[in-house]
Amino acid sequence: MAKAGETDPPASSESQTDLATKEEVQIGFGDAVRSLRGDAELTQEQLAASSEMHVTYISQIERGLTNFSLFNLYRIAFALEISPARLLEEAGRQQTGSGTHSTGR
Repeated sequence: MAKAGETDPPASSESQTDLATKEEVQIGFGDAVRSLRGDAELTQEQLAASSEMHVTYISQIERGLTNFSLFNLYRIAFALEISPARLLEEAGRQQTGSGTHSTGR
């Protein structure tokens, strides 16, 4: 039994098999950004300018190559004119969707 403020360990390692890997999360998020950017009819350059980020950083995010900050999530959502919650929701859908990445990764 856990003490106050602590959590019990998982009953077995099987309970963690559904947890996505860091790479899967990054790829799902990148796919979501790319999809929502396309829906908004924005180029990577336009998204970069609106979010005050460099275009190469946007490219890295879309390819799932970077683990970025919560603040940058807010910046991207603002630039896409959506809520951060919607961006995360779409990322979850992308991650659990087809299981393949648009660049074949």
